[in-house]
Amino acid sequence: MKNYQSIPNIISNIDLNHLGNIYDSNFNACKLANSFIKKVNDLKVKELLIKTSEIHKEHCKAIINILE
Repeated sequence: MKNYQSIPNIISNIDLNHLGNIYDSNFNACKLANSFIKKVNDLKVKELLIKTSEIHKEHCKAIINILE
């Protein structure tokens, strides 16, 4: 494995596929948490689901920032 002093200007196909898989997983988790938020009545559970959704949303944003 090679350590870089700075980020390369290109992303390999393997890295791009990996980022895509990570994005998909986080997007689906966010979407699922949001669907449960609408169905749950317990406020503590709802708060945890909202926090979970926000965490996965932030991960998606971070991946998009990497690709920009």
